[in-house]
Amino acid sequence: MNYESILSERIQEIKPSGIRKFFDLLTKMPDAIALTVGQPDFVTPWHIREAGIRSLEQGKTYYTSNAGLSELREEIANYLSRRFSLTYDPHDEIIVTVGGSEAIDVALRALLNPGDEVIIPIPSFVCYGPLASLAGGTPVYVPTYEKDKFKLTADALRAAITEKTKVLVLPFPNNPTGAIMEQEELEEIAAVLRDTNIIVLSDEIYAEQTYGKHHISIASLPDMWERTILVSGFSKAYAMTGWRMGYLCAPKPMAKQIYKIHQYGIMCAPTTAQFAAVEAMRNGDEDVAYMTAEYNRRRTLIVQGLRAIGLDCFEPEGAFYVFPNISKFGLTSEEFCERLLYEHKVAIVPGTAFGECGEGFARISYAYSVKHILEALEHIADFLDVLRAEGRGPAPTVL
Repeated sequence: MNYESILSERIQEIKPSGIRKFFDLLTKMPDAIALTVGQPDFVTPWHIREAGIRSLEQGKTYYTSNAGLSELREEIANYLSRRFSLTYDPHDEIIVTVGGSEAIDVALRALLNPGDEVIIPIPSFVCYGPLASLAGGTPVYVPTYEKDKFKLTADALRAAITEKTKVLVLPFPNNPTGAIMEQEELEEIAAVLRDTNIIVLSDEIYAEQTYGKHHISIASLPDMWERTILVSGFSKAYAMTGWRMGYLCAPKPMAKQIYKIHQYGIMCAPTTAQFAAVEAMRNGDEDVAYMTAEYNRRRTLIVQGLRAIGLDCFEPEGAFYVFPNISKFGLTSEEFCERLLYEHKVAIVPGTAFGECGEGFARISYAYSVKHILEALEHIADFLDVLRAEGRGPAPTVL
């Protein structure tokens, strides 16, 4: 049977995730040190797990409302109000989704007609372009640069807009760079958008992982709430990756249409996970603060460690990744990461997994233990010494 003639042309054009390539290689190398996935090494806090267990013990194994438990939507609304000064009606402007990825998917499918353009700053998470393509849209990638702290500039946005532009993806705090957008920078972006019909898809999954600066949502700026779809979730802030809990917030006219896709495709998010998420929202602030402080400690450790062994490294201000510049060692990102894995048993992700402008960089997750990070730094230092012996890079600067 000729499966190529049967399967969708769109799906066959989509490339597999560059992150998962290296993650899958690790299954064959159990002795390797993994710094690849944005997976908190914390276990979901006990009181949150206990709420999920209690819901099972009480027999709460039924469907919820398609949009999610009403008490969960109310808690999400309360959380967004107290943390980020955002106001959403929990009854018809919030949808509980199966992770943040579903929220992104259903939002794009509700917005895009064939040929509509979606502006995506890169480097950024791997899903935006493929999901835009699967929804019939056309991804338009806009590079960001280390010299600009990997922020999207108003000039770059303005240059990318055409009469076909429908959506701007705003993925900040950013995976993989750790860049954030501050209020004055968001105001410049807003000024470009106000006289257009462009919708902002603001992925704020790392909103709680900022260091020294409070996250600002573009939806909180004047005239931007009406044109913003906010997506977020519980995976990063509450260490709930396996629970698959996310949410989407949008003005009622957009939420009403997005809801239909979620309703037919998903029915509802897992009930047990929803009860756990209620507890996270109500009583999880101390957990979030503790984990964020620990990520900040690891951030300082890994940035200083990488610089000490001779890797130039932009200091991230959000999320839990560093994006060191490896270009002076004369290898492509793919070559660098493959040699590091096979020769020195450390797995990191090539910058090109996050867009072509990621060439010359690599992503390292510091959502791992301090012991794990220190051990990896030793292995990376040995690898850089090998490259220098090959004449591939300068000696490290003595601090």
